[in-house]
Amino acid sequence: MVKWPVLRALILAGLGTASACAQNGTAPIVIDYPVDGSVFPPDMAAPTFLWRDPAPLAVSWRIDVSFADGSAPIHAASKGERMRIGEIDPRCVAPTNRPPSLTPEQAAAHTWIPDPATWAAIKKNSVAGAATVTISGFASGNVRQPVSRGHMLLNTSADPVGAPIFYRDVPLMPSKLEKGVIKPLDSRAVPLIAWRLRDVAETQSRVLLEDMHSCANCHSFSGDGKTMGMDLDGPANDKSLYTLVSVQPKMTIRNEDVISWTSFRRELGNQLREGFMSQVSPDGRRVVTTIKPPGTAGTHFYYVANFEDYRFLQVFYPTRGILVWYDRDARKLQPLPGADDPRYVQTNAVWSPDGRYLVFARAEAKDPFPADGKMAAYANDPAEVPMQYDLYRIPFNDGKGGQPEPIAGASRNGMSNSFPKISPDGRWIVFVQARNGLLMRPDSQLYIVPAAGGHARRMRANTPLMNSWHSFSPNGRWLVFSSKSRSPYTQMFLTHIDSEGRDSPAILIENSTASNRAVNIPEFVNVPPAGIARIEVPAADFYRQFDVAADLTKKGEYAAAIAEWTKALAMNTGDARAYNNFGMSLAGTGRVEEAIAQYQHALALTPAYPEAHNNLGNALAGTGRLEDAIGQYRQALASDPASADAYNNLGTVLMQQGRLRDAIGQFEAALAIRADDAEAHNNLASALSAGNRLEEAIAECRKAIQINPAYTGAYNNLGAVLARQGKLYEAIVHFRKALELNPGGAQAEANLGSALLAQGKFDEAISHLESALAAGPETADLHNNLGMALGEKGRAGEAIPHFEKAVTLDPANWNAHANLGRAYSSGQRFDQAILQYEKALEQNPGSAELHSQLGYALANRNRVAEAIPHLERALEISPGLVDARYYLGAALMMNGQRAPALAEWRQALRQDPDNLRVLNDTAWVLATCADAAIRNGAEAVALAEHAAEITSGREASVLATLAAAYAETGRFDRAVELESRATDLAAREGNAVLAATLRSRLTLLQARSPIRQP
Repeated sequence: MVKWPVLRALILAGLGTASACAQNGTAPIVIDYPVDGSVFPPDMAAPTFLWRDPAPLAVSWRIDVSFADGSAPIHAASKGERMRIGEIDPRCVAPTNRPPSLTPEQAAAHTWIPDPATWAAIKKNSVAGAATVTISGFASGNVRQPVSRGHMLLNTSADPVGAPIFYRDVPLMPSKLEKGVIKPLDSRAVPLIAWRLRDVAETQSRVLLEDMHSCANCHSFSGDGKTMGMDLDGPANDKSLYTLVSVQPKMTIRNEDVISWTSFRRELGNQLREGFMSQVSPDGRRVVTTIKPPGTAGTHFYYVANFEDYRFLQVFYPTRGILVWYDRDARKLQPLPGADDPRYVQTNAVWSPDGRYLVFARAEAKDPFPADGKMAAYANDPAEVPMQYDLYRIPFNDGKGGQPEPIAGASRNGMSNSFPKISPDGRWIVFVQARNGLLMRPDSQLYIVPAAGGHARRMRANTPLMNSWHSFSPNGRWLVFSSKSRSPYTQMFLTHIDSEGRDSPAILIENSTASNRAVNIPEFVNVPPAGIARIEVPAADFYRQFDVAADLTKKGEYAAAIAEWTKALAMNTGDARAYNNFGMSLAGTGRVEEAIAQYQHALALTPAYPEAHNNLGNALAGTGRLEDAIGQYRQALASDPASADAYNNLGTVLMQQGRLRDAIGQFEAALAIRADDAEAHNNLASALSAGNRLEEAIAECRKAIQINPAYTGAYNNLGAVLARQGKLYEAIVHFRKALELNPGGAQAEANLGSALLAQGKFDEAISHLESALAAGPETADLHNNLGMALGEKGRAGEAIPHFEKAVTLDPANWNAHANLGRAYSSGQRFDQAILQYEKALEQNPGSAELHSQLGYALANRNRVAEAIPHLERALEISPGLVDARYYLGAALMMNGQRAPALAEWRQALRQDPDNLRVLNDTAWVLATCADAAIRNGAEAVALAEHAAEITSGREASVLATLAAAYAETGRFDRAVELESRATDLAAREGNAVLAATLRSRLTLLQARSPIRQP
């Protein structure tokens, strides 16, 4: 932990007084508090005097107070009780903080609190001149001769504080660090934050507001004390909310009292997400705030780092920003000319008492995070983005602005100047000076400068550690501020400022909260001490309900979320985000049409709502309304040109429409915005693959995997592209990786099964395809591939139902129709096969194979006249298709056209000399045809011998053909031998029909009679 100095200045001040006492022979008492020269308000409760006595014998003390105005002195006795830690709030004790403890100096200190009467007398008699407070220590039994002594001077101002202080009372319980998120507290600690009102005349404060679900932040009051403005954190850490309410004893902040800066996105750009350090004008009509400059890239406009060190648990300051102002009557938010230059960050603006000008902090704009990505590890870490602000003054000019002018003394001084506050008389500006940034800086010091500029003086009230969050009292004579000089748990102090801008040492406002809680953002309110009794925030009840519902939606528990969104919308019917999120939950349960209605409701409330346009686009795309979806995505991009999601989704729909070039452009636009978007890389790969740009597709898949090594979709996609390149082994590796990451994933199972099918590994393919089918959803391709694998295993009866399901799911899937036709053909169900081939040809008329198979089926149904044109068409398309030529020859033969048939078969053999079916059938016709003009025994023998050689003499039908050929050439002995072998072979194979046929032919051959066929 960084070691911050504590109490050093107070101790040194005390030593200065004590040294004079040492000359009188007594030990020098060090009066640590109040510091010499302190000025108290006349309406303040008694302080606790603190001193350290070096005399070991001192056991009791006498306090003597004398007055310069000649009033009778006051004498009081004190036992000098030790300083103690105050009340501890047990709710605020956490592993991330430490209970407060006394420093060695504090532990050695003695205390005295004047009783009310004594303190009243001291105050009364120290207005015209100083009161001298002398503390003398005495040994036991000797009250005459002091053993120690010290003194200090104090005054009471004639100027009362005159107003209560409104402040925030917070636990210091650091949250889990989130880069770029202003979140100093653990979310569980947020309800512990309280807002209090303190009358310094009282010894304690009053709680006005507590147990808020979300945080309320910077607040401000109009000069007349009639209006309060406050930054609110809405649901889901939404920092765009601001409330303006009338100040009264019982205040209520309702939904209708809350402004969302995001509602002005149409005018000021979609990146408007929050306002920073908003301030109400003196008359309560207007608010000035800082927003992200329209059109700048990135989400954030401030540097923020959260630390686990509870003492300084956060640093944040804007690095970009323009000033805008809101008009309550016109309900408009608009830039302030002269303070809207995107080259600078313009922030932290405050109004002059008359509302005619503003003072603000300005610096050269920078990116909010360092290029090297290194974030600060503690407050004032050199790793912080350097940012030194100068104070500027600009006329408001009824919102027309003007030329900003630097304030001399608070600009161009090598330091960061921020948090200006203008005195109610308009004469002075008190501001914070630090080395870097603004707010809660350990080295922050208060300076005062004439409002018109001039010499800036370091204020006497500064403590050693952090001086910030200051506010003038309505009469301009008192300044309240926060400091960590006494404890890491911030406390608030007062200082008096006279007409010449001279201030006095810091006065602690004691008992402002528990000792393990911090006080920040103190602000005087121009109301009586009882002017605010309670603040109720029913709007926060909606935020709580919103977050309950949003958490369920985020977890994917959509059914439960729907019930909670219904409750939320019953509480606030005007929140577009709730309708949008309700729609997301409905869509998550498949209730897409209802979701569409909710998105439309959200857009009716907030037309420039890119997330709702995007979600509506997704819902419309899911119902097939692609053109409508495209319109919504384009509207999302019109509202937010930096929406990578909208570009990605638009690309997806365009790809579904086959508009690949346009789709690729959208995916590339998404990646230009968000280069590490794995999904966009994967989608781009799909589009490139569809456009046959396979190597580029592979590169995009690999990028997606590099970004997200657990992205199953990218492994699937990569495998699919590799499979298209014929790299099945590589493809299978990636499909198996996808299944390793997501066991049972339907797409990976289907892809792996298909690749194994292509490799001929049918059993394994069937296993994975069946797993894919069980995991769902059913697709035509999945059923088709499973049918093919089953068919290859000879399980045609099981294959047919899958092909039938495929064509039911996708009637336009010609491949499934063709496979079903083949399966029917294999089972001799030619009429059904013909119907499927015809449907396949309707969708793919240029397929030679389909014409061939249809011709074959028609021929088998003796529809030869219909078969022949299809077979001829097949050969027109693909002259090298041997099967079609064979079928054509067979059809011609059936039609009695023997010579043309033989011509086709001879051509087939020229194309495929080893085609057994063509060899055998051609040889048979040449050997057995009744037409002598057709017969050619020698050619028949040559063809049949070649067929027998191919089959190694183990095919009965081939041997029978060779026997017929030998008989035709008169070699009957050889013919009988072969026919006998063929008959025995058929019998051994269990082919009784063929065996019987061959026996009858054998009789003819034995009678030396050739075989003749009609």
